[in-house]
Amino acid sequence: MEKYDLIIVGAGPAGIFTAVELLRHGSKKKILLIEKGKPVEQRSCPKAKLGHCVNCRPTCAITTGFSGAGAFSDGKLSLSYEVGGDLPTLIGENFAQQLIDYTDKIYLDFGADPHVEGIYTGEEIREIRKNAIKAGLKLVDCPIRHLGTEKAHQLYLAVEKHLQAQGVEMLFSTECENILLEGDVCRGVLVRQPGGQTQTIYADTVVIGTGRRGADWLEKLCAEHHIAHKPGTVDIGVRVECRNEVMEKVNRVLYESKLIGYPRPWKNKVRTFCQNPGGFVAQENYDNDLAVVNGHSYKEKKSENTNLAILVSHNFTEPFNQPIAYAQKVGELTNMLGAGRIMVQRYGDILDGKRTWPEELARSNVRPTLTDAVAGDITAAMPYRAMTNIIEFIRMLDMVVPGFAAYETLLYSPELKFYSNKVRMDQNLDTNIRGLHCLGDSSGWTRGLMMASVMGVLMGRKLAEKEGLALRPLTAEE
Repeated sequence: MEKYDLIIVGAGPAGIFTAVELLRHGSKKKILLIEKGKPVEQRSCPKAKLGHCVNCRPTCAITTGFSGAGAFSDGKLSLSYEVGGDLPTLIGENFAQQLIDYTDKIYLDFGADPHVEGIYTGEEIREIRKNAIKAGLKLVDCPIRHLGTEKAHQLYLAVEKHLQAQGVEMLFSTECENILLEGDVCRGVLVRQPGGQTQTIYADTVVIGTGRRGADWLEKLCAEHHIAHKPGTVDIGVRVECRNEVMEKVNRVLYESKLIGYPRPWKNKVRTFCQNPGGFVAQENYDNDLAVVNGHSYKEKKSENTNLAILVSHNFTEPFNQPIAYAQKVGELTNMLGAGRIMVQRYGDILDGKRTWPEELARSNVRPTLTDAVAGDITAAMPYRAMTNIIEFIRMLDMVVPGFAAYETLLYSPELKFYSNKVRMDQNLDTNIRGLHCLGDSSGWTRGLMMASVMGVLMGRKLAEKEGLALRPLTAEE
């Protein structure tokens, strides 16, 4: 019988930082990391050569593999507890900030750029904040450490090699199908290997950190095994793209403007997310051939455009309890209209009640950086409530960034964030199933690279403590 001390399912930031932190404390645990995708050095997207998405099987290299979506994301680390999900409400704001500072030093140890964006304190930031207040928006202060898409790939490769050198075993191209329970105790996992055969692997502790990519799977797991959870928030929105000249001041002063508003008439929470100065709009593929839009920002390669997400938060009440399925249906309908590809539409065409035509994009000032996006009408698939919130939020944002609501501003759809299933746990990250822990974006508690990494670090510290190891202090001198 194959047995480990710890099995980590999912090699995203939450999972890998659990292992990193354990090893930093001198743990002797026998650790197995199970990942559906490939090692980071084998991850590559054919679109770079072909110019269009080929819908890779069995997994998308952009969203799966060692470091999860982090290896090919814009690679921005938010250094404030106010950004990145609800973990601070579970463990406390001060402790969350201490863990962020500590985790940031680990990133620096692995080669992150020491330069921090978004710490400008001059008169221009006061003007931006004043305009935000006039518009009814809240500007969230958040320093950003930008890894860059290509640099993130290199950094996570260094983490992968470090874990392997420290004896962490890794199973790639291996899918975890289920967990093994004896009563209310988790005893291991059932996996499907590349050849299709299944295998039972036992462990004293199982940590699941499958990211947004695995949120749907974890939700089904919770229902099947009565893992305490509740439906949470799901985000539905668009990726907006405009010229760098329009975003020039915000890009220079803030780098990433994190703005939150509650537009009329419903006053749902709407926020900006993942701003990429000089960046590129990108396509990601999820299960069931679902194509969603995202944004990348490289350290050295730059475009003439800035892109960012505008996301509308949806909270459902009884009797509805399938928020992830709801968001997927929105995405599927948009994909249907776009013949399986991302759709793009000019903001002015939306206001005029007409679709966008390819020849109109060809003569616009804003040229799409996602070159294979399909010009069309995203409003034919976007729910009325979400679309109204997005339009009103863009009008509000135009008061902060004049020109943002220009006729030629591009809106890509669908941008969806699947982390709605929130697993119930205590401050020790214990679920109601002994020996089972759920981390990162799939747990519903975090959003983004840094906070998922922080949750992994906290898990590593908790496991080290149970092992009887002395914990490193969370101090500036660390």
